[in-house]
Amino acid sequence: MATILSPAASLSQSQQPDIDYHPDEAKWRARTARRLADNPSLPDIPLPAGFPDTITGSLAWEGKDWNDETEWVYTLSTEELMEIDEAVQYFEGLNLPIYQISPSTFPLPTLGPVLQQLSSSHLHDPGTARGFVVIRSIPVATYTRFQNLAIYAGISVYIAPTRALQDPGTGGVIGHITDLRETFESSLLGAASYTNESQPFHSDPGDIVALFCLEVAGGGGGGSKLASSWRVYNELAKARPDLLGVLAGKFPLEMFNRAPPYRMRSMLFHHDGKIIIQNARRLCTGYMGLPRSKDIPPITEAQAEALDALHFLAEKYHLKLNFQKGDIQYVNNLCMFHARDEFLDTSEKRRHLVRIWLRNDELGWKVPPPLVKRWEVLYDAIPLEKQKFPLEPELRSASRGHTSK
Repeated sequence: MATILSPAASLSQSQQPDIDYHPDEAKWRARTARRLADNPSLPDIPLPAGFPDTITGSLAWEGKDWNDETEWVYTLSTEELMEIDEAVQYFEGLNLPIYQISPSTFPLPTLGPVLQQLSSSHLHDPGTARGFVVIRSIPVATYTRFQNLAIYAGISVYIAPTRALQDPGTGGVIGHITDLRETFESSLLGAASYTNESQPFHSDPGDIVALFCLEVAGGGGGGSKLASSWRVYNELAKARPDLLGVLAGKFPLEMFNRAPPYRMRSMLFHHDGKIIIQNARRLCTGYMGLPRSKDIPPITEAQAEALDALHFLAEKYHLKLNFQKGDIQYVNNLCMFHARDEFLDTSEKRRHLVRIWLRNDELGWKVPPPLVKRWEVLYDAIPLEKQKFPLEPELRSASRGHTSK
């Protein structure tokens, strides 16, 4: 299990490295040069015991490996869209809350088996998967917000039936990803997902990250970027295995507004024959209304270099998706990093995504022991009847910053 430390624990007096939420390539290269000058033998440090020299297979890809988006986009046919429409009308007629959505209350007799096969072949099977798939495209403008969320949950139940708790404060199992700076003061915003700023490559909690695009930014930007964490691992194993050792060690991760204030946990795991990286950059740097506390241990210079290496190698090998209104993007969060570009809204079109964290209990990967407790909180902590699906954007409690008053 992850080691939990209390405020009374002995704290190092060393300073937090010069590292921000938004990666700075010049600082990364300078830190790398400085550390290698101080210790030229760093690249000769072997991999952590038992870790593979390289990972092969379909999940270890580079962006240049993909030439046609039909390789990852499944475009719904007219008949399948009609089946979805019949399913949402049937579900509404039952007068049930969205948490009651299941294959029996949202029947997709033809499309359902197709979605299940996509989940297996594109997301879960290390022999065939690329780690992501996009379902295109739901005609969101023809439906109400409730209907759109029902469609989202209805399709998702065939991909990965178990939904994770996103907001312990409300019981929310969905999150609205949109710029809320006009609604909340900046001191209350502790995550870039509630601004129009770019997000560096990172991992979310949980197995499958699903994003449903209700609207794109009228002024452009907001591109969705994906990268194989297995390809990043291979690069580090070849050139800087010492950094994989750093990632396999324990980081002091900020818990933001919770007790205890930080948790010691690794970011890199080798479990059940698979490499899993949980890239939690924000928990190491803080962001805007949730800066990193000075009362918890700082990360080390080596950890700062490793964090930046994850981002800039992901940037090197990433694939940028043509994410469109009505698309649903599913990503295997255990073998992928995701990021987004900065965007510009207009009064007519404001970028708006809806996020669900999912797990397929039948196909999902085994979770490393240090992550088991976190997964229990995500997937087992809330009864089905208490799951909330807010129709409008609200701040997730874990991302709520500190009031300036």
